[in-house]
Amino acid sequence: MRFLLLGFGFLAGCVTTGAASAKLTPREEAQVFLQRGEGGKALPLLLELQAKAPGDLTLARMVAEAHVKGGTAEQFLAELAHKDTAISHYQQGLVRFARASDASAPAIADFRRAVALAAGEPEFRYRLGVALLESEQYEPARLELESAAKEAGDRPSWFLPLAKVRYRTGDNAGATEAIRTVVTGGPTPADVKVARALMDQIADPFSAFPRSARAKLEQAIQWLEVGDVPQQAIVQLEELLRDHPDEAILHALLGLSWARLDDAGRAVDSLKRAIELAPADGKNHLYLAQLYDARQRPRNAQEHYQLALERNPVLDEAWLKLGDAALERQDFVTARKDFEVAVRLVPESAPAHGKLALVHQLEGNFPAADKELRVVLDREPENLEFMLRLGVLHTERFTKARSNTEKDQASAEATGWLQKVLEAQPENAIASRALERLKIR
Repeated sequence: MRFLLLGFGFLAGCVTTGAASAKLTPREEAQVFLQRGEGGKALPLLLELQAKAPGDLTLARMVAEAHVKGGTAEQFLAELAHKDTAISHYQQGLVRFARASDASAPAIADFRRAVALAAGEPEFRYRLGVALLESEQYEPARLELESAAKEAGDRPSWFLPLAKVRYRTGDNAGATEAIRTVVTGGPTPADVKVARALMDQIADPFSAFPRSARAKLEQAIQWLEVGDVPQQAIVQLEELLRDHPDEAILHALLGLSWARLDDAGRAVDSLKRAIELAPADGKNHLYLAQLYDARQRPRNAQEHYQLALERNPVLDEAWLKLGDAALERQDFVTARKDFEVAVRLVPESAPAHGKLALVHQLEGNFPAADKELRVVLDREPENLEFMLRLGVLHTERFTKARSNTEKDQASAEATGWLQKVLEAQPENAIASRALERLKIR
């Protein structure tokens, strides 16, 4: 966790290494070297940049990272030892935090000195808070992280350690809200992974379940999820409920079992009882929303999808369903935001990218729609549905183009995708009609 929360993961949105290095700026080239673990090669570039911008904290972090990765950390610490500036103590703290032997008291001391010398810099408070958190000094860590979070701006990852420390100090609702800030703020895949892990800890429905009955509970889950024998699961769950009538997880599983048998009435009753017993568990609201969805009760479903996300913001299906509802009422702004969150939570999901592409297309943002569709095709190059959608997208772009140049570009793009579809599906009426539209000037 220490590496995920701080470490030297400084390069969010880093430059990839495919392009010719001559086209990169010195900072970008240094980032590439750091990605490769070649700190020694990055260091001369970074030092030259830092000489021109000595107050740039991003460069200061990168220099510290370069020394660690280049094997010159001790030499760097010796150079900094005689400098009593906020940035020098900050860099010393970063280097020490990267080493298990110095990650606690020595790193904390350096970050404290940086804060003392520049109390208004939230970055220093954030790093101090993380170091305190990893040393299990939860109350002082929370103080620093809460202060830093007020100035976090566009840095959603700062809310991850805040979520953890809130959870550690018994504030589950505050932890959940911090995770919501992360997932709605443009997180990286690494941020999402940490957010999911934290949310799993916060919302673990098994944590308080009696150990003496866990074997029977696991057997019931096996009957339901693996054996697909909900009748047997119900027998087991009802037996457990006689001894443990107030365990929410039992009522939730019973509700899912009744739903599997298409007994909506009993399923709803059981899920509502689970919600009463564990009001902070978002998954029970999700299960109830899914049940209402299947029964064509969209208003009830939407209400519970919303309640699910208030309690557990990493439930990607709920974001997708709320996005669908917003799209249906033509609230494109809300739909786009909901689908964007879903895409970040499940970047491998073709439906999520497809829905987001549709919103972009309806808003007239053809480049953004094209990008989302291509994400799927990059991963699934034989996906005819997304080839067709690209062809239709650029056909629409063709019909709305204002210049002949743009028309020609859109026509060529559309034709290429549509012909690929027709090669595989010669009778595809949508592709054929779209090609016909391209002939009209």
